[in-house]
Amino acid sequence: MGLVIPWSIILALIDIYSVLIRCPIRHPGILLFIVFGDWALSFLTLAAASSIAGIVDVLQRADETFCAAGLCSRYQISAGLAFLSWFLSMASSLSNLWFLSSLTR
Repeated sequence: MGLVIPWSIILALIDIYSVLIRCPIRHPGILLFIVFGDWALSFLTLAAASSIAGIVDVLQRADETFCAAGLCSRYQISAGLAFLSWFLSMASSLSNLWFLSSLTR
């Protein structure tokens, strides 16, 4: 998940720059790199969300000593937000893939 934040910031800066100079990114090679980066990070986000969900399940089935008051609910919220992040990342990569296919026609 540590790669997602810098990747998103860099893409936001590139988008802001392309809006400011009024020149959208239409080069298929650059867009293909962005699509592959989005797909890779989307799968890494899914892996992180699944591992958090697994840890929450193990902690809830274990003794009460592992889950202090309110700690397991924080992990559940973290797992839910990680899955939400994966869903949004996958939606972004699918829309980029659709945009890439419209450029190559």
